[in-house]
Amino acid sequence: MRSCIVCSKSPTTGKKYRRRGMEKRKGGAGSKVVGKSFRTVFPNLQRIKISLNGSVQHAMVCTSCIQANKVTKAA
Repeated sequence: MRSCIVCSKSPTTGKKYRRRGMEKRKGGAGSKVVGKSFRTVFPNLQRIKISLNGSVQHAMVCTSCIQANKVTKAA
């Protein structure tokens, strides 16, 4: 499984609910869940050249770590 080498961010799972009916706060009788679909949320990983322990190598790093300068890019 692909993950960030800096923060170990990896794919997470969750559910996406499908609802039917108007919400009570909008004047309806309440919304009901009529379906659940399981989904996977992937982090935004980029393959970049970094300098790690004095050597240059390619690595998968998430964009939040790249923006926060947690990794030094190799030229």
